Amino acid sequence: MKSSSLGGLVYSTETGRMCPACRQPLAQCACKAQAKVAPAGDGVVRVSRQTKGRGGKCVSVVKGLPLDAIALALLGKQLRTQCGSGGTVKDGVIEVQGDHVDTIVAALAKLGHQAKKAGG
Repeated sequence: MKSSSLGGLVYSTETGRMCPACRQPLAQCACKAQAKVAPAGDGVVRVSRQTKGRGGKCVSVVKGLPLDAIALALLGKQLRTQCGSGGTVKDGVIEVQGDHVDTIVAALAKLGHQAKKAGG
């Protein structure tokens, strides 16, 4: 039988279902508590334009939002829709394809976030 780093105990007759990430019973899972904690920052959302490592393509990057993963994904969807382009949310950073820095700063200000342009 192969040993896999992703595999593990998913159910125990003593405690019931187990969390695959922290390997604790779901009632005592530490992953949920860590996911709900918002990242700490200085309260300023920075919106910049990047082309490095993207084959010359421009991407607008939003960093420093004090939101959890679910709220960040929803905000990313809203910004992408408003800009009319694609993008993604990775590691607490929203990326929107194209140069939409001014549009994103205006949208974040309307939503009550203190946003500013960064990087020139």
